Amino acid sequence: MVSWVQDLFRTEKPVIAMAHVPALPGTPRYNRQASMQYLVDQVCDDVAYLVAGGVDAIMFCNEDDRPYVFKAGIEQIAAMTRVITELAPKTIPFGVDFLWDPMAAIAIAHATGASFIREVITGTYESDMGIWSPNAGEVMRFREQIGASNIRMFFNIVPEFGVSLGNRTAAQRARSVAVSSLADVILVSGSMAGSTPDISVFEEIKKLGLDVPIFLNTGARVENIGDFLKSCRRRDRW
Repeated sequence: MVSWVQDLFRTEKPVIAMAHVPALPGTPRYNRQASMQYLVDQVCDDVAYLVAGGVDAIMFCNEDDRPYVFKAGIEQIAAMTRVITELAPKTIPFGVDFLWDPMAAIAIAHATGASFIREVITGTYESDMGIWSPNAGEVMRFREQIGASNIRMFFNIVPEFGVSLGNRTAAQRARSVAVSSLADVILVSGSMAGSTPDISVFEEIKKLGLDVPIFLNTGARVENIGDFLKSCRRRDRW
């Protein structure tokens, strides 16, 4: 068990719910007749219902900014910061997922008081967005430069909409990332947003006995959340 997980989420097996922000300014699906307040209003009820429903944390995400880019526009960053600042829950921790710009996610998290981010930070992938090759060294240095070392880094090593280039298995990548890139959490995802992760991959990574928590990252629903939690058994290291 990694102590900070219990300290932050008040449980060793947190259920982190998503709050999806409508398309932000400058993106193809943005509603140009809407105001900034419209974006806030569209997410407000979701946050309230999730908190009332007893989730352990909330993560804000710009899910509707399709097609995604690797470098966020300043107008997107500003709008996302506005929404999160107004809606950040007071009783549970929250995080930021900005698709797909980890530096933007860190900056927004630092500005809004978020506790963690979720991003693809390592590896090289063939993806719908082109060749995807983030630089973990630059990302982690940026976090230090702006004084945001308190923000926990959730590394997605099985990204949606992409396939890893190379022959390493997800377990091999997880073992390497835990050492080389200072991940706080390693995430196992499905192949697309909302799809269920391959539980066998999750189990293979858990068997490594890493000192880094392994989280299931996508596809949780009422029908399968019990199975997800069973896969995160108490006797496992984290």
